[in-house]
Amino acid sequence: MSERELLRRTAEIAADFIESLDERPVFPSAPVEELGAALGGRLPEVSSDPLEVVETMAREIDPGVVATAGPRYFGYVIGGALPAALAADWLTSVWDQCAGFSVLGPSASVVEEIVGDWLKDLFGLPQQASFALTTGCQMAHVTALAAARHEILARRGWDVREQGLAGSPPITVVAGRQRHVTVDRALRLLGIGGVQIAVVSADDQGRMDPGGLQTVLSRATGPTIVCAQAGEVNTGAFDPLTEIVEIVSCTDAWLHIDGAFGLWAAASPSRRHLVEGVGAADSWAADGHKWLNVPYDCGLVFCANPAAHHAAMTACAAYFEGAGKWARDAFDWTPESSRRARAFTVYAALRSLGRQGVAELVDRCCVRAQEFASQISRLPECTVLNDVVINQVLFRFADDETTNTVLAKVQASGEAWMGGTTWDGRPAIRLSVSNWRTSEDDIARTVAAFERAVAVAR
Repeated sequence: MSERELLRRTAEIAADFIESLDERPVFPSAPVEELGAALGGRLPEVSSDPLEVVETMAREIDPGVVATAGPRYFGYVIGGALPAALAADWLTSVWDQCAGFSVLGPSASVVEEIVGDWLKDLFGLPQQASFALTTGCQMAHVTALAAARHEILARRGWDVREQGLAGSPPITVVAGRQRHVTVDRALRLLGIGGVQIAVVSADDQGRMDPGGLQTVLSRATGPTIVCAQAGEVNTGAFDPLTEIVEIVSCTDAWLHIDGAFGLWAAASPSRRHLVEGVGAADSWAADGHKWLNVPYDCGLVFCANPAAHHAAMTACAAYFEGAGKWARDAFDWTPESSRRARAFTVYAALRSLGRQGVAELVDRCCVRAQEFASQISRLPECTVLNDVVINQVLFRFADDETTNTVLAKVQASGEAWMGGTTWDGRPAIRLSVSNWRTSEDDIARTVAAFERAVAVAR
């Protein structure tokens, strides 16, 4: 069989999967033991026909695939893949460009520069800010906070590239109580431990308290990083960014914004007020595979101080063909040298949607979340716990046992899937509407699944 025939058959399998999303169970029921038995065994001693391999994978892997691409997957702030982005992802694999070095893929470097400019414009960030693509928001945090670490130590005469952290002026990180765990892990990877994090209290929606921030900052005497949040992962709430910017601007602290999904609110004229002031920060991290609906993996990082960003990330070797000869080398701006050309999918998504389409995607998801909140709150003893400002809905039932039982039954039904969480020390359910496919009917079907689960639980 020719490569063309193999790829044509693969495309048929992919199209069949996409067309099944509306009706297939959102979460698979196949036990992992069965999946392992079907796919495992000893490493084959001889080669296999590529078509046979693909057919086997499609047949045996499909029973364990979660329909995260579908319209009723509401867990973990995961978007689906827009048609143009999905097709671009296929081409990205076919072209197989190593996007770390421009000499290995000039087009990848050029497209990355273009999408960086487009995204800065969309988010209202400084046009002189540097930009990079990473695997996800986790590594975007690492990149931005590495730039922050470099700069705040350099201001005190310490070159962390040459001298390391041993003996350096101690760093203080100020962050809200409801910060995302990826911020803490990024700090650990950079040699900044938990005892160096000064925690600021948060309100009942998870928003950082500005007064608490001012108090904590007044006690910080050394190099300091402030981490604020645009979109709390449970409630969707935004820290009061305008006040935070004003407070931090009176110090020499570095302000980093965790905007994993919430930064996309800047793309919507009707929701842009939620991120007012965001452009005055020093660095920003977000995801493309969340609200832009490009395939995994795609993180976004921006830095208002390109020199610090470059200094924290750049590397050189005698055999590198650098940007002086070609275009921008991405390995100067991320922790990775060998990396996938993620910019192609971002370009396809932005080009296909346009500014208006991105705004409509964000607004549509927010409206669907509001519809769900309105309908679910009518169920017996169900309480919505958050102000639904964007795409997150947080709710629970009368008691913890009912909350857990109802969630488990909805998950097991396969009609929809969303995750559980803990809020104020008690179990709760969090639903995130992030997929371009999600319709009013999908919301109605999901609420109906809860109605059935509640009837059984009672």
